[in-house]
Amino acid sequence: MRAGIELVATRTRADVTHATVYLPNGQLGYFEEKIADYLTHSTPKGNPKNKPLIESIAEIRLAVLEGFWTDDPALFLPAGEMIWWEVWLRGDDEATLARFREHAQKAGITAGDKHIRFPDRLVVLAYATREQMTGSIELLDVIAELRLAKEVPAAFTRMIPAEQNEWAKDLEGRSSEPSPDAPAVCIVDTGVNAGHPLLKPATSERDLHAYDPTWGVHDDQGHGTEMAGIALYGDLTEVLLSSSPVVLAHRIESVKIVRKGAANPPELYGAITAAGVARVEVEAPHRNRAISMAIATTEFRDRGQPSSWSAEIDNLCAGMEDDFRRLFLVSAGNVHDGAGLNFRARNETDGIHDPGQSWNAVTVGAYTERTRIVEPIFDGWTPVARPGELSPSSTTSCIWKPQWPLKPEIVMEGGNMALSPDGSKADFADSLSLLTTYFLPYVRPFVVTGDTSAATAGAARVAATIWAGYPSFWPETIRALLVHAAEWTHPMRAEIDAARTSAELAHLLRCFGFGVPNLERALWSAGNALTLVVQEELRPFERDKSNEMHLHTLPWPAEALRGLGDVEVELRVTLSYFIEPNPARRGWRRRHRYASHGLRFAVQRPTETLDDLRKRVNKLAREEGDEEIGASDRGWLLGSSLRGKGSLHHDRWVGTAADLANRESIAIFPVVGWWRERHQLERWKRAARYALVVSIRTPETGVDIYEPVANRVKTTIAVPT
Repeated sequence: MRAGIELVATRTRADVTHATVYLPNGQLGYFEEKIADYLTHSTPKGNPKNKPLIESIAEIRLAVLEGFWTDDPALFLPAGEMIWWEVWLRGDDEATLARFREHAQKAGITAGDKHIRFPDRLVVLAYATREQMTGSIELLDVIAELRLAKEVPAAFTRMIPAEQNEWAKDLEGRSSEPSPDAPAVCIVDTGVNAGHPLLKPATSERDLHAYDPTWGVHDDQGHGTEMAGIALYGDLTEVLLSSSPVVLAHRIESVKIVRKGAANPPELYGAITAAGVARVEVEAPHRNRAISMAIATTEFRDRGQPSSWSAEIDNLCAGMEDDFRRLFLVSAGNVHDGAGLNFRARNETDGIHDPGQSWNAVTVGAYTERTRIVEPIFDGWTPVARPGELSPSSTTSCIWKPQWPLKPEIVMEGGNMALSPDGSKADFADSLSLLTTYFLPYVRPFVVTGDTSAATAGAARVAATIWAGYPSFWPETIRALLVHAAEWTHPMRAEIDAARTSAELAHLLRCFGFGVPNLERALWSAGNALTLVVQEELRPFERDKSNEMHLHTLPWPAEALRGLGDVEVELRVTLSYFIEPNPARRGWRRRHRYASHGLRFAVQRPTETLDDLRKRVNKLAREEGDEEIGASDRGWLLGSSLRGKGSLHHDRWVGTAADLANRESIAIFPVVGWWRERHQLERWKRAARYALVVSIRTPETGVDIYEPVANRVKTTIAVPT
C-alpha cells in the first residue's frame, strides 16, 4: 500500500467488517492529509478528493488492542486478567522477533521461548494483561494480530491416567442427560463402548447394535468410541477447561459394521450399511438421527461415478424401499501416502474415497485452525497448514469429471500435521489434533483423533444440535441448513475472491466446499439477518413430460430494503432434495440416467413479471436447467450451470438492497431424470419432496428486516409447467 500503510487484520462482527491498518512512524500525517483533502478540496468533476477512500471507512481510529483481536470477540478478556496471548508479528525475520522480545521484557511481559514462522508472519506466545500489552507503542508497532492462546490436547494426553480421570469426573458431573426422545447421532463404525463415563449420560445399551450380533456391540479398535466423543462434545479440550454446565441435547447410537481382524467384502458394504441402520431404526423408529459414517474404502478409482455402496446410501437417504428419509454424513476420506508432504497438490490429486460420491449424503472434508506445537520431540517443526486452510489429510473431488456433484459440501476441524525442519517428513502431533474419548476408559479416559473422520463426527454433532432445536425439520432441511449456514475462512475466501473463471471456482469448491457450518446462523434469525425455510413436495412429471413447478412469494420487507438504497446485501438460496439412484453404468449418456429427477431454482429478476419468470423457467426446464438462458443475472457467485450439479443446489447473490426488494418470487421446477425417461416403471407418479432455505443479510444499519416479516405467512402456488 502507498506510504507503507498496511492492512494487517480484518474481523467481522454482526456483518460489519472492521479493518485494522498499520500506520508506519510518520505516516499518521499522511493519513490525516487525505482526510483533510476530502473535507476541503474537490476534484475537477466536483467530487470531494479521496472520496472512494474516505467514504468506504465507517470508523477511523488508531489500532488499539481490540483492533488487533481476530479471535472470537466473546473471548476478549476484561482488564487486569493475566492470560497467554497468541501474538502474530508483522514480518518473519529474526529482527522483528528480537524487537518484540526486547519491548515485551521492558513491559514485564513473559514471552514464550518458541515461535512459528509463516510467510510475512511470526507467531509467539506472551503472558500478560491487557494493560501491559497496550502500555508500549513500540510493542504494538510489531503486532499484526492477537488471539487467545488455546490449550492444546497434549496438555491432557501428557497427564497420568489418575489426573485424566479427575478431569473426566469433573466434566461428567457438569453434563446433563438428554431426554429419551432427543435426536441422536448414529455412529456407523467399529462399535462404541458406552461404559465410558463421558458417553454414559447420552448412550443406552439398547441403542448399541452390530450388523452381525455374534460380533458383539463393543468397540475393540477404538475408532467408533473416538467418533462418539466428538459427536457428543466436540473437541474435549474446550469443554474440559470450561467450568460451565454442559447441556447434552442429543443422544449417541451405534451400529458396528467393522470388526477387528476381518475385512468385509467391498461389494457387501452397501448391504451391510443398510442392514445395520435397519437395526437401529427398529429400536427407535421415530427418533430423528444424523447417521455419521467415517468408514470409507481406500479407493478413489470411481472418480465421482456412483458405486454400489454410494448408491445404497442414496437409496437409504431417499427411502426408495420404505419411503423413510434419512440423513447421512460421510467422510471424504484421507490422504494416506505422503499426507502433509507436497501439501495441497497432494490433496487435489487424491480423490474422495468411496462412498463419499453419494449424491444425497453430506460429504465432509477437513480444515484446521491448529498451529501450536508444544511437544519437545517436534522442536523446530512447523505446522503444514496455516490457520483456516484445508487439513493436510483431506481428499478432494478435483480429479472428478465436471458433471459430478461438488464434494465435499462442508468442512470441519480435522487437525493439522507437523513438518520437519528440512521438509522431508510430516507427522501427527497431539497438540495439532482433537481430544476425545478413549475406548478403554479403565486405562485412561482421553485420546487424540483427527482427519476427515473427526470432521464428519463434528458435522453430525452440528446436525443433531439443529434437530434438537427444530424437531419438525426433515433430513433434507437439516442437510440444506448445514450448507446454507457455512462460511469460508479468511484464506478460503481469499482464494474464492481470486478465482477468475467458473472452472477455477469449481476447483476450489471441490477442495473445501462452502466452508465451515456456523451453528448460530443455522439456528437463529436476527434483526439484520432473516432466514426462511420451506418444506414442500411437488409432482415433477406426468408420464413422459414435466408436470408441476412451484412459485414461492418471498415476504421481503420491501419498504425497508428500498430505504437502504444502494447498501450492499447478500441473498443466499439453498435447495435440497433426495434423488432415487439408478447406478447401472451401461448406456449412460447423460447424468440424468443416475438421478430419478432433478429440481432447480430461479429467482425473479428485478424487471421480470411473474409471467416472464414462468416463461424463463419453462425454457430452463426444457434445457435441463443447466445453462444460462437469456441475459445474465449479475451478482450470483456460482450461476445456474455450476450450482446445478448433484441434488443440493446452493448459491449466493450480492447486490443492492433496492435491487433485492424487487426480487419477489422464487420458482422451483423439475428437470429430466429416469422417472420420466423410464416411464414404464411408473415412478413418475411419485411426488418429490424438497427443502428450500432462503436468507438475506444486511450490514448493521439500524433497520430491522426481521420484525416486519416475522408473522407473515409464505405463499406457495402450484402451477402446471
